[in-house]
Amino acid sequence: MKWDDIPEINLYSDGGAEPNPGKGGFGIIMSYKGIKKEFSQGFRLTTNNRMELMGVIHGLERLKTKSIVNVYSDSNYVVEGISKGWAAKWKSNNWYRTKTEKAINIDLWERLLLLISNHHEVKFNWIRGHFGHPENERCDELANIALNSESLFEDTVYEENLYNETGLEFTSSITNTPLQGSFHNRKEKIKIKSETDPCRKCGSVLIRKPTKKKELKPGQTYYFEYFFLCTKCKTVYMVEEAKRFV
Repeated sequence: MKWDDIPEINLYSDGGAEPNPGKGGFGIIMSYKGIKKEFSQGFRLTTNNRMELMGVIHGLERLKTKSIVNVYSDSNYVVEGISKGWAAKWKSNNWYRTKTEKAINIDLWERLLLLISNHHEVKFNWIRGHFGHPENERCDELANIALNSESLFEDTVYEENLYNETGLEFTSSITNTPLQGSFHNRKEKIKIKSETDPCRKCGSVLIRKPTKKKELKPGQTYYFEYFFLCTKCKTVYMVEEAKRFV
């Protein structure tokens, strides 16, 4: 195939979570020879950076032909992670950013690096967000529509890691305030103890779900055996009663 015959695609992407972490979504526009297609997806619990990464990943995964791809994103995290070689360096160091600190979102960086290797060339371009760029503004709109929809997917890797790790950033894991609401209500001391208690966010039924067992980290002294999940709004409650010491 001649270089001139290789398809050249423009991929515009934006994503975010509200709050962060919280419900999230991404929106993308794919443009080829003047034809544009839009895609979006929402998730019940995730982060800004994961949505920024997932948008680009989703777009690249839709391409079935080896192409030249111009990626446009307002995320320095994504653009510099690839263009400055950070992700490739982390991978070569067994996903350590430093001698003692692991990289974050390894599952997504690994997917992205593999997708990039499947194409002739993938060029990452940073654009200023919320600055009147038409495709960026539209992607932001698509992402917001997605995260506010009723059909939200599960960011499985993020949720599993969150449920199983100790020393969580969120004070809600100890005080029992809802994960998604805790960022606005950190001072609330709401106690959830059983499935018979209503969700403190929407009043709906809670279900008890076991956490998936994982190998304990060095120095880890406890884990959570289970958590409560609201069947409607998907708020997660990590409760003191579920803590098991080892």
